[in-house]
Amino acid sequence: MTELAKTSAVPHRDYTGAKIGMWLFLFTEIILFGGLFLVYSVYRTKYQADFHTAAAELSVAIGAANTVILLTSSLTMALAIAAVRRSAKTASLVFQSLTILLAVIFLVNKYFEWGAKISHGLYPNSPDLLAQSHGIILFYGLYYVMTGLHALHVLIGIGLLLAMLVLTVQDRITSTDFVKLENSGLYWHLVDIVWIYLFPLLYLIT
Repeated sequence: MTELAKTSAVPHRDYTGAKIGMWLFLFTEIILFGGLFLVYSVYRTKYQADFHTAAAELSVAIGAANTVILLTSSLTMALAIAAVRRSAKTASLVFQSLTILLAVIFLVNKYFEWGAKISHGLYPNSPDLLAQSHGIILFYGLYYVMTGLHALHVLIGIGLLLAMLVLTVQDRITSTDFVKLENSGLYWHLVDIVWIYLFPLLYLIT
């Protein structure tokens, strides 16, 4: 009876269900961005010269810097999970904080990049952009949609990681109960992977 009472006192946690649910969610995200990549590829094939001209206006340096930033944030996220699994709470908090900081830096870089384009009149429905060829208009439309949607995912990721940081401080994420942090890490890795595809598509392929 005592053993039964002890067993009943242990809360049931469906870790497998949580992981499967996260993978299903990530699959829908892959479909979303995969569709955008397909549309971009079709129009790039059709308007190759215009896309090349428009892409030349993007800053490869900023794009490359953001790639390094997000790849580094994936590393710090993985280290945060590894630390909490070995009960190194302080180290996990440091790595989670670094991941959040890198995400903020990414968004700041994106803000300045968008600001530079907007200051040159290159934004949806602007007179300067509408005066360009159809292919260039399409390029910038897709550029703002894809990078904007990705930036939104980064912003959501920051909110999610902040929540994980609080839960770790409160000892609600521990070495025996870290599925929330692990699922957050999976989401963050997806955000990074999407950018790894966006960077060459928008900045490098000519």
